[in-house]
Amino acid sequence: MTEEERISVAYQRLIKTYLASPHRKKVDLIDRAYKFARQAHEGVRRISGEPYIMHPLAVAQIVSEELGLGSTSICAALLHDVVEDTEYTMEDIGNIFGPKIAEIVDGVTKISGGIFGDQASVQAENFKKLLLTMSNDIRVILVKIADRLQGMRTLGSQLPAKQYKIAGETLYIYAPLANRLGLNKIKEELEDLAFRYEQPAAYTQIQTRLGEQKQDLIGIFDEFTAPIREKLDAAGLHYDIKARIKSPYSIWCKMQNKKVSFEEVYDLLAVRIVFDTPRQEDEVEECWRIYAIASSIYRPHPERLRDWLSHPKANGYQALQTTLMSKRGRWIELQIRSRRMDEIAEQGFAAHWKYKEGGKGTEDSENELNRWLSTIKEILDDPQPNAVDFLNTIKLNLYASSTPSS
Repeated sequence: MTEEERISVAYQRLIKTYLASPHRKKVDLIDRAYKFARQAHEGVRRISGEPYIMHPLAVAQIVSEELGLGSTSICAALLHDVVEDTEYTMEDIGNIFGPKIAEIVDGVTKISGGIFGDQASVQAENFKKLLLTMSNDIRVILVKIADRLQGMRTLGSQLPAKQYKIAGETLYIYAPLANRLGLNKIKEELEDLAFRYEQPAAYTQIQTRLGEQKQDLIGIFDEFTAPIREKLDAAGLHYDIKARIKSPYSIWCKMQNKKVSFEEVYDLLAVRIVFDTPRQEDEVEECWRIYAIASSIYRPHPERLRDWLSHPKANGYQALQTTLMSKRGRWIELQIRSRRMDEIAEQGFAAHWKYKEGGKGTEDSENELNRWLSTIKEILDDPQPNAVDFLNTIKLNLYASSTPSS
């Protein structure tokens, strides 16, 4: 496949993903942004050797497919490096694509460099500006997280020193940001990718051990879920049951924090039941119904019931979680969620907006987000003379009461 064909395939995939979404179909606007970015980056290549336009296309794909955002965010993703890397100005972007897209591009551009190193104080100021813009439009940080995720996926083309620096930044700021916004799937990928470059030997060792246990874990999953499936089918429920293997970074953190070996990490496997229900008001009752079915088969741990249904976590996370004793004599965590809850747990506030647009959402998650953004504004209003102190304060706030159990 020629370079031209690869670029065309990437763009057509983006349009196909967007057209399959529930957003208003502003394909003309996206097409203009794509052609503008392509012309602006003409002749420029990434360190890997591929045409530069492949990077904004990949970021836009993440924004659409994995974050579920619409045309404004997709255009901002396509244009996010234009002002920094070419002669075009933010005024040009505003004149051609409107103030909202320009505002998001400007916010993303403000934290284009690194947070650490010689420019730490400058980047801390840029990070403050990013957070201020984010408090006006959360899409700024969502596009930036997509940009960082794409950068981490292609980090292998960078020199080792830069890999280590970018991985450190990712663990320090971007994974906590993704976590706070409820982007659990992206948070885990960012953590694992960063862990791979920061601690390559430990990462490889854990990956190897997981590979060795894979067949055994599949057997445990099949054996554990078979009687649950039988009863759920008899009850006429529509559902999926998924195995969730603990991520390498999460395993490593548990080994460090609990001072245990890999063999002593007992919760490598969790089971997730995701069910469909036509009415959102029936979700909570259905979760408890499934819990009753599962706990009639296996003995629940008396101290491991987590009810995040009535009072979702700060990042919108909702689920009913319990830990059950399997027939093999090992505890297995069971997570019970509706389809809506599952999407919000994986996509965070992006999924919450989707359900709100459909007239089915609650205001709980949005209120929690607004409260958190207000706290961020208070931190920004309190001048921090030291850049690292400022970033540490933000990091602590990112992790406050927002992490789902894993």
